[in-house]
Amino acid sequence: MKTAISIPDPIFQEAEQLSKRLGISRSQLYASAVSSYISELQKKGITEALDQVYGAEQEGSKLDPELLRLQLNSLPDEKW
Repeated sequence: MKTAISIPDPIFQEAEQLSKRLGISRSQLYASAVSSYISELQKKGITEALDQVYGAEQEGSKLDPELLRLQLNSLPDEKW
């Protein structure tokens, strides 16, 4: 698909330099960049959805300090 976009000159110049350095066409560079951006946003959306379901930091999911102390005391001392 052919499309026309407007981007700031500094970004265009950096993209030109990068495509030459990588040995790929400008179209390949832009297609790869857009594909990566879409993938990143999809992953972010999944993470946000999971955070809504499970909560980023649920208070109830923290280990009780007394239980932590008991667990640590039950482990044998190891010399590093």
